[in-house]
Amino acid sequence: MSTLEIDVGDLRARAVEFTATELVVTLVDGRRIATPLEWYPRLKKASATERMNYEIMPMGIHWPGLDEDLSIAGMLKGRRAG
Repeated sequence: MSTLEIDVGDLRARAVEFTATELVVTLVDGRRIATPLEWYPRLKKASATERMNYEIMPMGIHWPGLDEDLSIAGMLKGRRAG
């Protein structure tokens, strides 16, 4: 059995936005990943100010005030926050 490995390119975030129903992350290469805000209960319950207090890390995004960390790879794989 073999595993197909796909080169997904640069997975570093450049910007984070929220709509009423989605978390939208723009990558440094211009791609945008939109995932349902329902997947991230802490972010959904957070205020707009708390949501915008984030840090872009090498492989994901960290919200220090919410103790929330999301990896870009996890978002692409459809992983919901626990």
